[in-house]
Amino acid sequence: MNTAKQDVRQMLESLPEDCSLEDIQYHLYVTEKVRRGLSRAEHEGTLSQAQVEERLAKWLQR
Repeated sequence: MNTAKQDVRQMLESLPEDCSLEDIQYHLYVTEKVRRGLSRAEHEGTLSQAQVEERLAKWLQR
């Protein structure tokens, strides 16, 4: 797994030269959200499609 600094370097290299600071902030935000989500899934587990459909069934029925 890359360090945060390595991830930022890689992200900056992939962005166009004329990107704005707002573009960079957005990409940093998304990168951190993805990193947190993957960590949470690793520690707490995930649900299968069938489990999700079962849990949502009561909300989706009219």
